[in-house]
Amino acid sequence: MCSEAGTAVPTVMIENERVKVTEWRFAARGDNTGWHRHAFDYVVIPLFDGILEIDLGEGERVTAQMQNGVPYYRELGVSHDVINGNDFECAFVEVELLEPKPG
Repeated sequence: MCSEAGTAVPTVMIENERVKVTEWRFAARGDNTGWHRHAFDYVVIPLFDGILEIDLGEGERVTAQMQNGVPYYRELGVSHDVINGNDFECAFVEVELLEPKPG
């Protein structure tokens, strides 16, 4: 996923021909994934209540509210850097769907 190293810690939990499951752990405010572009559709499951700051590039930054256990889905092609906007450690699980869409 990442094309530029960040300070968040990725731990690959499952990786096979169909899916890649990674836990992303952010120890402190400002830790980040690093700038990257998603090559696959993916699902994120937050493991905390709080916010993530999303750097979209060219000076654009948005805040995303996370709720523990409430997943969201995004399609391939998303480019961003994900940043911990909280004063506490946080993490999420990312599930990348490695198989192409049927059809």
